[in-house]
Amino acid sequence: MNKMKSKSEYLLVLLWFVAVLNSCQDEESAKIDPVISWETPVDISFGTLLSTTQLNATADVPGTFFYTPAIDTKLNEGNNQELKVDFTPTDASMYNPASKTVKINVLPASISTAIFNPDLTYGTLTDIEGNNYKTITIGTQTWMAENLRTTRYRNGDAIPEVTGNTAWIGLSTDAYCNYENSMDEIKIATMGRLYNWFAVTNSHNIAPEGWHVATDAEWSTLTGFLGNETNAGGKLKEAANAHWKSPNSGATNASGFTALPGGRREYDSGLFINDGYDGFWWTSSAYNPDYSWYRYLHYDVSAIYRANFHKQYGFSVRCVKD
Repeated sequence: MNKMKSKSEYLLVLLWFVAVLNSCQDEESAKIDPVISWETPVDISFGTLLSTTQLNATADVPGTFFYTPAIDTKLNEGNNQELKVDFTPTDASMYNPASKTVKINVLPASISTAIFNPDLTYGTLTDIEGNNYKTITIGTQTWMAENLRTTRYRNGDAIPEVTGNTAWIGLSTDAYCNYENSMDEIKIATMGRLYNWFAVTNSHNIAPEGWHVATDAEWSTLTGFLGNETNAGGKLKEAANAHWKSPNSGATNASGFTALPGGRREYDSGLFINDGYDGFWWTSSAYNPDYSWYRYLHYDVSAIYRANFHKQYGFSVRCVKD
């Protein structure tokens, strides 16, 4: 009898243990999965340390976040790099742990020496060649905050480079050049390249995907938002004298546009003039069969000027988002 009683007791204990285990499993399965929200971070340039700008996941319940890689990590260049967060809820009896991953692109570091407005937030843009540009939202428009420097159209076709003065004169076909045919990568990255109007309006599209060369009307929208043409120039120009000749009148770069004095190439001689003193930017809007509208800024005035002239000039280019 004692042996039978011991077996019965053992069986009861076993059944009790199974019941407790099932109860625990039921409680565990009844826990709620937290909802983790984490938008894909914008692209960053190589050398930018990870911060709360990128590592900014949130949850619908209190808890702690553990990121991999951690804050202050410097990632290598490359696209689609994984960022992971592991979330531990404060109330572990009610909520399960959760994880989420997003991907980030780390672009090559810019070698531009342009001085951007440190108080504003810039976006990024990459063209068909992999050149990276800062972008800035001004009013209802988003502009490139750097001059275009691509040597290829959106479809991959090469834009003809024309270096000789005689060859440049009287062109009626698309062309680009570097100021004084410079091969200095830092200067090109900073000032961009010069294009004639036929390259600007080529059907193969000089602007990156999702962007276009600004029209005359879009430039007017920009200057109107900044006050008027008399006052907008200073808000557009890069501040101080790293690139603009003194006095660089009125320059504050309050808009973040960071206009630089890339100079121009003459239509009738092929000569390069005015770098450091003036910046000239094509619009995509023709004035007549021979002339097109453009904008220019000068080193000793705070205004921006609207004018039109020969399509064979070599001017800088800025694009605006579609």
